[in-house]
Amino acid sequence: MHVETLDTEVRTARGKAARKEVGRARQAELPLEGRPDPIALLEEQARGRVPELVPLRHGRMMASPFAFFRGAALVMASDLSFTPRTGLPAQLCGDAHLLNFGLYGTPERALVFDVNDFDETLPGPWEWDLKRLAASLEIAGRSNGFDRHARRGVVLAAARAYHDAMIEFAGKRNLEVWYARLDVEAVRAELHDMLNRRERKVSDKVIAKAHQQDSTHALGKLTEPVGGERRIVSAPPLIVPLAELLDEATHEILVGELQRVIRSYSLSLQSDRRALFEQYRFVELARKVVGVGSVGTRCWIALFVGIDDEDPLFLQIKEAEASVLERFVGRSTEDNHGERVVAGQRLMQAASDMLLGWARTAGLDGTQRDCYVRQLRDWKGSFVVDDMLADGMSIYGRLCGWTLARAHARSGDRVAIAGYLGRSDRFDEAIASFAESYAEQNEADYDALLRAVRSGRIPAEPGI
Repeated sequence: MHVETLDTEVRTARGKAARKEVGRARQAELPLEGRPDPIALLEEQARGRVPELVPLRHGRMMASPFAFFRGAALVMASDLSFTPRTGLPAQLCGDAHLLNFGLYGTPERALVFDVNDFDETLPGPWEWDLKRLAASLEIAGRSNGFDRHARRGVVLAAARAYHDAMIEFAGKRNLEVWYARLDVEAVRAELHDMLNRRERKVSDKVIAKAHQQDSTHALGKLTEPVGGERRIVSAPPLIVPLAELLDEATHEILVGELQRVIRSYSLSLQSDRRALFEQYRFVELARKVVGVGSVGTRCWIALFVGIDDEDPLFLQIKEAEASVLERFVGRSTEDNHGERVVAGQRLMQAASDMLLGWARTAGLDGTQRDCYVRQLRDWKGSFVVDDMLADGMSIYGRLCGWTLARAHARSGDRVAIAGYLGRSDRFDEAIASFAESYAEQNEADYDALLRAVRSGRIPAEPGI
């Protein structure tokens, strides 16, 4: 994505012109007349997924309106396509709900807070990401029993954080924006007095746990010694070693294809990181069920070892389909959707997994599928929103809002976006109103899913 190197006044004027075309108060609009049937959209997504896992996906979405929202990124992308657009693009996460932010380790071994899911990334209207984040906070607030006033306060906190951060980034130099990040230790010190004793204890626990999440920790959790070598423990349907899914002859064929994929993946890495990866030997592959929206897509974990069995490397190999945004904003410029995910992640994150890469593979059915590869656990951590009080969720929302603004400022015209936002709170209030309206629609769609399951239209198994 290219941002023209025009002077600040011209870029600010561009944002103000967009404001005249689409007033900030119009961001509250949710015109849904003629929208597609949300259940039909879920059925459409299911057609290309692993058939035996589709009922599990629907079962997980049945857990609550928020669980449904997590799995309904396509539904919301369709709904957003009916809303007014500012015409100011940025690289989007595409699924920027509050649980797709969290902790991870940089290659320099610092712990940072950032966006951490990019399956749907694509350039598009910057406001779409913020609306999905705002709606997720409203829906989570309802799940936690917050009253309307408290919920609106949470959403406004996130919208204002985004707004203020974009204004701040508009005044910074390009390199300053690129180097900006939320260092967890610095943030913890800054927020210490804003959290109550219970919240401080919870956040300290999450941070401490994140520091433990790496391949060595995964080795003890996910493997056991078999015949003198570590093997992945079977825990169907969530984790199933490849050997259990296929007969011996087919297994050998697929392992051969996997070796080709590994070689292709290594070529997507920087040369120094490729040198590191080539010091590891492949041991075993297993299918793994992850998330809510991703259930049914092909996802694998691969165990490698280095100098010995106590020098492990776990990689996650995840199928990359077309972004849910594609039909509404245009196709990706990358031919490989795995590369699309990697390019979007590198563009939006302050620092990315040093073993992040992509490949293309031919499945047993002969279908070419794209995938991206990353470390399974690399100081990853997430906060449990189910236990958050309103004040704690407001703080978390502000962190997400700032982070999303920084991610958009790297790729979009931050000066024009700031010009659109202006100095008043009209935009923030409109986003909060949109979030409330969308939460109502999400609850209706959730009820439609429950009815579809009861009628037998949609297959579902209890969430595991």
